[in-house]
Amino acid sequence: MSIIDISLPLSDKTLIYPGNAPMEVSAWKTMPEHPTRLSKIVMGSHTGTHVDAPAHAVEGAAPLDAIPLETLVGLCRVLDLTGIVGESITANDLKIQGVERGERILAKTKNSARGFDKFFEDYMYLSGGGAEYLADIGIALFGIDYLSVKKRGSPDQRPHTALLSKNIPIIEGLDLSRAPAGKYTLVCLPLKFIGIEGAPARCILLR
Repeated sequence: MSIIDISLPLSDKTLIYPGNAPMEVSAWKTMPEHPTRLSKIVMGSHTGTHVDAPAHAVEGAAPLDAIPLETLVGLCRVLDLTGIVGESITANDLKIQGVERGERILAKTKNSARGFDKFFEDYMYLSGGGAEYLADIGIALFGIDYLSVKKRGSPDQRPHTALLSKNIPIIEGLDLSRAPAGKYTLVCLPLKFIGIEGAPARCILLR
């Protein structure tokens, strides 16, 4: 069995989506009588690789802790969409891939190849029509290889709302650079915060 880590590393150098809380890691306490150290970690709920729960974009919807682990762990499919010419993943792009009901879909785009050392304004995102197409099919989960599923500054909220309103969680901030297209077992475990709209997660692919 091979393991591919598709999570972004977390440190005070982690790339943050503009406007989100910056991440800070600092020494909190040292105990000179024995080699014990404690760190203080400050970060936003959408730092690095993270899961968006329905409550992120839908009033009164389910929080993070209401997402069944069975949704976040199981068979998935990585779609290689790096050849897309446009600026977003459209419904037609997804139709070509033959997406089926109940699938966990992870979208690999040019974002993974460019890396996560600096923020790119022209990152590849999921179009509103693409999100509605996936929601209508009834996929189980959608993940994308950048810090947001929607275009920066766009008034079109459908990339979030079309999916989240049907209790389809979204994973943002995936690094799929080492994951060829194909089927895997996804393990995505967000931190067990209660009552909030999202949290960082450690995500891996097994094959």
